Amino acid sequence: MHIAELGKGPTVILIHGFPELWFTWRHQIVYLASHGYRAIAPDLRGFGDTTGAPTDDVTKFTTLHVVGDLVALIDIVVAPGEDKVFVVARDWGLGAHRRNPIFQPVDALRALYGNDFYMVRFQKRGRFSKKNALNREYKRTRENGEAHT
Repeated sequence: MHIAELGKGPTVILIHGFPELWFTWRHQIVYLASHGYRAIAPDLRGFGDTTGAPTDDVTKFTTLHVVGDLVALIDIVVAPGEDKVFVVARDWGLGAHRRNPIFQPVDALRALYGNDFYMVRFQKRGRFSKKNALNREYKRTRENGEAHT
């Protein structure tokens, strides 16, 4: 897997979207490195200089394969004693990030905002009513002074 890497400090992995490369993050890599982070941006499977699967076998390019690549990348790049990495993903990269069992964005949202937060409620099939969820979220943000007019 080809990666671009710069800086020292806590690790931030930047996952590109489709049809992009690590180069998408070039400005963020420099910024993060200059602010005390180790920025790593891989070319995902099938993109740029990353190989690893025969190009004539489309079954080797599923999201789960990409997730496996990211797990292996984390295993390799995380420094001894480092107990977490920060992950930033966009577009198609977000889909791979969300399917990674290491990352639990819904659990984080639940911890921050509770079970009634619209993105948490949306995760349970059959429990989501767009109108009701949006109304509850609007009322909650208005009550907390978060809504912008």
